[in-house]
Amino acid sequence: MPHRSLSVPAQAGYPVGTVAERLGIPTPTLRSWNRRYGIGPEQGRPGQHRLYSEADLALLTRMLELIRAGSSPAAAAAAVRGPTLERLDTAALLDAAFALDTPAVCELLAEHVRVHGVVDTWDRLCRPAFADIVTRQLGGEGCVDVEHLLSWCITTTMHRAAPPLPTRVTAPLVLACTSGETHSLPMEVLRAALAEHGTGAHMLGPDVPTSALRETLSRTSGRASVVLWSQQESTALTSAVRACLDVDARVYLGGPGWETLLLPTPVVRLTGLAEAVEQLTSIPD
Repeated sequence: MPHRSLSVPAQAGYPVGTVAERLGIPTPTLRSWNRRYGIGPEQGRPGQHRLYSEADLALLTRMLELIRAGSSPAAAAAAVRGPTLERLDTAALLDAAFALDTPAVCELLAEHVRVHGVVDTWDRLCRPAFADIVTRQLGGEGCVDVEHLLSWCITTTMHRAAPPLPTRVTAPLVLACTSGETHSLPMEVLRAALAEHGTGAHMLGPDVPTSALRETLSRTSGRASVVLWSQQESTALTSAVRACLDVDARVYLGGPGWETLLLPTPVVRLTGLAEAVEQLTSIPD
């Protein structure tokens, strides 16, 4: 990492362009991190020339080290800055969801993603919220509408927080729910988590016929990797697996639907979001 001499005294601070040159990253990236993660000069002071302090430089240097070691920008920022925002109480999210307060739900989710990243938000906030909803449903409480509203808010938040990225030409990645499978939220979250780590994917969404999967693979070049999601055993289609293996694609399976099936040896079962991100971001070209 370059350490150039700075013309501005340390006690006065450094302008964003000077910091960008010193750290070797684009100025827009620095501004984005300042806005999203709060690392750098305070926001909301129009007309004032915002300067970075030595403390800001130290945080950014450590943040870059973590990113280069494999962390997402959100996770790296949270690590270097410390617990400035406590993990949201699941009850607060549920209260907003049961009040059908869509803006509040989205705001709570977005803030958690901003500070803690996609994987942590899914595992520590969203999954416990859904578990609570399922418990209430089993107890006779209707709340299917709440489940759907929360699902929509999560999908919307993931699209905004981690927009789609182009996939690699030499090793394309395809995400698809099997034919008849409509539970696509886990794949939406996986796509966002991968994008947060700089990996793009072709997202086909719910209920993808095996024939459509074959067509997609015929349109790609290089050796493709495919993640197939099945929520229930009835949608765990071995025909979809075979369609991928027939063209020498790497096959990864997610969801409880596959648990009771005997699967070919080359197929990899994904057991969690963090593991999936780790495996899918390390696929060779």
